[in-house]
Amino acid sequence: MDPNGSSFIFSRRAFLRGAGALGVISVAGSIGLRLPPAAWAQKAPGAPVPEEKVEETLKRLFGNRPLKDGAGKVKLETPLIAENGAVVPLSVEAKLPMTPANYAKHIYLIADKNRRPMTARFTLTPDSGEAFVGANIRLGATTDVRAVVEMSDGTLYQVKNHVKVTVGGCGG
Repeated sequence: MDPNGSSFIFSRRAFLRGAGALGVISVAGSIGLRLPPAAWAQKAPGAPVPEEKVEETLKRLFGNRPLKDGAGKVKLETPLIAENGAVVPLSVEAKLPMTPANYAKHIYLIADKNRRPMTARFTLTPDSGEAFVGANIRLGATTDVRAVVEMSDGTLYQVKNHVKVTVGGCGG
């Protein structure tokens, strides 16, 4: 409280702090340190679309390249029944070469009935030694879960397992 009985005290420090902040904001706005509105509306190439169908996801990720059967080359371990769709453990192991000339470059996890089917993408290098990943994913409903291994030469191998979900993890 000031000597006149007022509870509001306006100090020189508060005035300078406010004036400095106002100056910084006006300079930043005048030199264009913000994105134009058109840039905010653009999305990254290959970005997922809400409520995307699995066929659209596969087309967006792999184009027209064929998905070869990965049986015997790619092993996808999932539970037969997931009691909680919010936490579904799985692992993918690819018995494929990991040499600098040809190696498993990416491993994709795709859940067919999720709103956004691609749940994860892992990037590997020949230095990884082996193509193995483990993760917990969310499943909104009973669905097929796919593992797609992309080789450095562009070859795609796919395996899938059916997972029954008793309690959905994506709001279901």
